[in-house]
Amino acid sequence: MAEQWRDTRDERGTGEDAQNSRDMGRRGVPDDVARAWDELVAAARRTVADGLVVGTSGNVSVRVGDTVLVTPTGVPYDRLTSDDVTGVDLSGRQVLGALRPTSELPMHLAIHTTTEARAVVHTHAVHATAVSTLVSELPLIHYMSAALGGPVRVAPYATYGTPELAENMLRALTGRTACLLQNHGTITYGDTLSEAYDRTTQLEWMCQVWLKASSVPGLTPHLLTREQVNRTGQRLKDYGQPQ
Repeated sequence: MAEQWRDTRDERGTGEDAQNSRDMGRRGVPDDVARAWDELVAAARRTVADGLVVGTSGNVSVRVGDTVLVTPTGVPYDRLTSDDVTGVDLSGRQVLGALRPTSELPMHLAIHTTTEARAVVHTHAVHATAVSTLVSELPLIHYMSAALGGPVRVAPYATYGTPELAENMLRALTGRTACLLQNHGTITYGDTLSEAYDRTTQLEWMCQVWLKASSVPGLTPHLLTREQVNRTGQRLKDYGQPQ
């Protein structure tokens, strides 16, 4: 959610305290965790560069074994380093780092404990957030809805960081890999961070297309049927290069 920017210098410490915190963050971290953290930080920074979040709104997580690496709360992404590894176990208990995890941890853990997801991306993308205030489901404006499992639902509003929001989100994600969060933003997941991120950008693009098409005076956008989207879903199973 809206972890809007605030000064976190007191939490991170200064001088010797800051160095001690960083030492604690990196001590004994396995190579695969370190690599996953670097990838997570790069993705978090990309959400800002791509205009999907403002400040520190939104968050990212990656699962490595039974550890979920997450962006910390209230820390601008350009300040994060390889020494700031932040991780929790599947119950939410912090097991890595000295920075507090994202306030949206309940949503991330809900996905990681109920799906096969290895990565989750949550943003406040402008067009998607706008659509979340208008409809209960993104109209079928494009066949790539099939790539997200079908028509994208909107999870009813609940206060950020609460179990209620996580529950609403899970219902909206039933049979899907993405959903909109009413008056809030987007959340997607995937087998990899790259896949989750691509789904986020695809969802934002579809929302932008629908908003633009809907804004033309005197005209109503043509929408696809569920059957047409389902047929696309079947074709997408063979899309791309053989694995």
